[in-house]
Amino acid sequence: MKNTDLSLGAAWMKGKVIPLKDASLPLNDWGLTRSDITYDVVPVIDGAFFRLSNYLDRFEASMSDMRLDPKLNRTEIIVALTKMVAASGLKDSYVSMVCSRGVPSVPGSRNPKDCENHFFAWCVPYVNIIHPDIAKIGASAWISDTVKRIPEDSVNPKNKNYHWGDLTKGLFEAKDNDAETIILTDHQDNITEGPGFNVFAVINGIVVTSDRGVLEGISRKTILDICEELSIPTETRSVSKNEFMEADEVFLTTSSGGVVPITRINSRIFSNDVPGEMTIKLKDCYWVWSQKEELRTEINYKSTEKVAKPTVANSVTRTFNKLIWVTFIIALFVILYVIITEYPELVGLQ
Repeated sequence: MKNTDLSLGAAWMKGKVIPLKDASLPLNDWGLTRSDITYDVVPVIDGAFFRLSNYLDRFEASMSDMRLDPKLNRTEIIVALTKMVAASGLKDSYVSMVCSRGVPSVPGSRNPKDCENHFFAWCVPYVNIIHPDIAKIGASAWISDTVKRIPEDSVNPKNKNYHWGDLTKGLFEAKDNDAETIILTDHQDNITEGPGFNVFAVINGIVVTSDRGVLEGISRKTILDICEELSIPTETRSVSKNEFMEADEVFLTTSSGGVVPITRINSRIFSNDVPGEMTIKLKDCYWVWSQKEELRTEINYKSTEKVAKPTVANSVTRTFNKLIWVTFIIALFVILYVIITEYPELVGLQ
């Protein structure tokens, strides 16, 4: 049996690694119908997970807060992620781990306790939220005056979630204004975050990032750790839109691209329309840190399991085999009937 090519994407579902294109969920899974789901994304860089334990800490905290239990412990999740990525052969990958509420065992139930929670994962080649060619020279962003971040007392931003209605609406506005991405403010006009990234500003030599209405990003943590190691002053606090727009430099942090310089926001140009000195320094340090042995979980690509064939293919094969056996049995009975009726002497009936 030839292994299926998983280089375009693989999934782990119910203990098996399958092509991503063959993965599916029930249409009435509450993860789909109610966005009752949490996930996390860990990057694979040069054949190793980067800061896997930190991503797992956050994933487990999100599941606990949302009262989701996939019936898998941390070791089992690590094994699932590792087997999946190893089978894909991807040395640089975007790896998503997901826990969904599932389908209620009682049809029509509105009781979340009736649902059987479940875990699945998928991976694709490494994703950059801003194209590397654009990120290299500095990207543009947009801050909306009308689209606001979902209040943190409504949806906990510390739990990675699929409540992207505000982000998607903001992205449409950003694209309508020829910007690469959107940065949202809260209802008090403080800077929060954007779709898949945290936001930093360099103000008078201090690296500042918001502490309200944001996911506590692992890439954000990496930059704060780097600053601490290099004795660069940092502040995590509320940042008003007005203060932010007067910053010396602005950059984003994300698991999908590391540090991304922002040189334009609305009509404001930052650092002479080129990536700032502090931004470049921290961007380079991020990739150096991605090679730190203590932050890497190496993947053994040689110990891959045989990949499961698509479910549909298995079903067709089983059905075909059954038809062959049924046809054989019917033919045998027909032959016996003919012998008994036409040649009874052969079976001692005459």
